[in-house]
Amino acid sequence: MDIPVPITGLYAGIQAIIAFVLVAPIGRMRGQLGISLSDGSNPALTVAVRRHANWAEHVPFALLLIGLLELNGGSHGLLHALGGGLFVARVAHPFGLRAETMRSPLRGIGALGTLLITLIAALALLWKLL
Repeated sequence: MDIPVPITGLYAGIQAIIAFVLVAPIGRMRGQLGISLSDGSNPALTVAVRRHANWAEHVPFALLLIGLLELNGGSHGLLHALGGGLFVARVAHPFGLRAETMRSPLRGIGALGTLLITLIAALALLWKLL
């Protein structure tokens, strides 16, 4: 069976692995610290939770836009650029997210990159549809 959105499927699969890598430490820390809900005011757990939550807040919508763009005839080059850019941004972001500082180059690359990918995908989709 052919997948109608193979490029989006590729990047969705890659993002699922990133999501797994981000969520795995949370379960381990919760077990070690005995914290069932929230973060128990533990800075390390807070950072781990926010790393995964930030991914969950941004990546599904970006992938949805990329998938819709692919379904509507977006160019393969653009789709790979968006998917690859999202990959780079979402790998960079968690490495830059720290409790002790707001400013980090990797956090900035991840946050700005994700926002730009989402905006470009939205504008390209609107361009195709209008």
